[in-house]
Amino acid sequence: MTTDSTPHAPIASIEQRLDAIQTVLQGQGMQPAEFIETFDELAHEHWVPANGAGLVARAWTDPAFKQLLLSNGMAAIRDAGLTMPPHHRHFVVLENTDDIHNVICCTLCSCTAFTIIGLPPDWYKDLAYRSRVVREARTVLRDMGLDLPAQTQIRVWDTTADTRYMVMPQRPAGTNGLSVDQLAALVSKDALIGVARI
Repeated sequence: MTTDSTPHAPIASIEQRLDAIQTVLQGQGMQPAEFIETFDELAHEHWVPANGAGLVARAWTDPAFKQLLLSNGMAAIRDAGLTMPPHHRHFVVLENTDDIHNVICCTLCSCTAFTIIGLPPDWYKDLAYRSRVVREARTVLRDMGLDLPAQTQIRVWDTTADTRYMVMPQRPAGTNGLSVDQLAALVSKDALIGVARI
């Protein structure tokens, strides 16, 4: 058995690698610092779960908008003044009912309709969630605190290259007097993914 006795250069630190990448990008006329700042602002100020929650609350109170949201999600978000990246060609909204509960995942990576429901949570990106939810959805949901009745059918929707999903949870009982804003405040990111009722 032979061993490699050739001396190896030390591995650069993360900071050194980032500096090297930034230098190359700047050399190509790009402005990575400005891009990162803009992206950070978009991610924390504009691409938030409140967008999806607002769509849900409006659908709960406006039957015509609900029909549009369920039949043509892209038209509905345009009507609401929201946008998605060009490669998100389809936006499908999945309505939970007494008999059907929907949950979304991305088995390949961590794709979501991030401009509508926010950036994916860490657990959504985890291989354990991505691989298990398609095989044992009921168990995964139970592990996450959502114990559904045995008669409830669970449908798992796997994001594709051009299709993004959002779950529309059922409107909670006793909320008839609430405004759209008050209703939207009830809807969590987890509910928009389908791992919580609301």
